[in-house]
Amino acid sequence: MDLTTLLGVASGLGLVLMAILQGGGIATFINIPSMMITIGGTIGATLINFPMPKVIGVMKVVKKAIFHKETPPEKTIQTLVEFARIARREGVLALEERLSGTDDPFFRKGVQLAVDGTPPETIREILTIDLESLQERHKIGQSIFTAMGTYAPAFGMIGTLIGLIQMLRSLDDPSKIGSGMATALITTFYGALMANLLFLPIAGKLKVRSEEEVFTKQLIMEGIIAIQSGDNPRVVEDKLKSFLAPGVREKIKTSEKVGA
Repeated sequence: MDLTTLLGVASGLGLVLMAILQGGGIATFINIPSMMITIGGTIGATLINFPMPKVIGVMKVVKKAIFHKETPPEKTIQTLVEFARIARREGVLALEERLSGTDDPFFRKGVQLAVDGTPPETIREILTIDLESLQERHKIGQSIFTAMGTYAPAFGMIGTLIGLIQMLRSLDDPSKIGSGMATALITTFYGALMANLLFLPIAGKLKVRSEEEVFTKQLIMEGIIAIQSGDNPRVVEDKLKSFLAPGVREKIKTSEKVGA
């Protein structure tokens, strides 16, 4: 589980709630018609912009972004180097027996292609197509939440305009102007809060998760191609480490020395 996402949402909502309570009661900020305008308008505009299956499918993407635990790159490299040693010692066909302990479909597919004797350039072509398809799916999820982050403040403003119009119709009673203005502004508050605390941050998190997943799969692709090409395990290791920052490379070296 990604605790930073849950912690961010909880702390943001908690601090906003505390600020509201410091200034008075929370009942002032609860307005059902304003919620209907902001939430309903945002959902409606999203459904107009995107097909229903895409909107429903984005929930799976969000679940993956929050609950999926990505394998660290250094662990992926260690696994690939171990596969390179096995292929060097027992042959590429021996790798098929090791696939039962691998849950990543991309990894399994790449190794299976290598075991089947597929040329390295063909492996790269097939896995690159898979990567591009993955990126496109992730972009759709990001674009949906980015759009929702745009629509929410807009419908908040629409709700404010509706409230102002209704307020101006009762100018003959000055005692209602203050409460009417407060009610009109609540929709803007709802829209800004949802956009900046939920929709846009989630779109950003999906982008970060996508980049991490694509990077890991690029490591897997390069490692499998190197193994299929018959590279020495040390060469495979050095090639894959070149993708990492110097600090992470040193971390892998340190773990190797400790395990020696």
